[in-house]
Amino acid sequence: MKKASASLPTKYGDFRIQVYKDGDKEHAALIKGEINRQGKVYVRIHSECLTGDIFSSLRCDCQDQLNYSLKFLSQQKQAVLIYLRQEGRGIGLFNKIKAYDLQEHGLDTVEANHHLGFNADERNYDAAACILKDLRISSVKLLTNNPQKVLGLEKQGIIVDEQILIKTEVHKHNQHYLSTKKEKMGHLL
Repeated sequence: MKKASASLPTKYGDFRIQVYKDGDKEHAALIKGEINRQGKVYVRIHSECLTGDIFSSLRCDCQDQLNYSLKFLSQQKQAVLIYLRQEGRGIGLFNKIKAYDLQEHGLDTVEANHHLGFNADERNYDAAACILKDLRISSVKLLTNNPQKVLGLEKQGIIVDEQILIKTEVHKHNQHYLSTKKEKMGHLL
């Protein structure tokens, strides 16, 4: 993985951004403080969600999770947010919008992915583990509701010392989506 780095002041505080080139994908790490080898660094792995993160879609809780994480991480001495380019749980924006259309016709998010020929979740966390290893982080306190992220990191030799759940607002636009994540994908909500 090739990388580029620069300072990145944000409304949440000052970070250092490191971008990693991984084939045709470019992932980013926002780094708070001086990372040392002590481990147990607060980490959020966030998969790209154009509709939520950028356009403030109410169909998901992605932007709420991202904002919560940035605020939480900015208050720590050492922290990292890894932004993975895995749109639509790894199926891409085009197929994600096709899945949205299927959801408008009665399928849930998992059924829509299956209808399109995909697994419920096509993401993997190998790139996140590589980024953590590049930062010399071997153990983390992971901000996530998704047990697959914990398993994905542990499979790559990263120790997850603690899983910190993220609470987001449930409303009429995301209620079905969140209940599907909980019931069919094992998310801890």
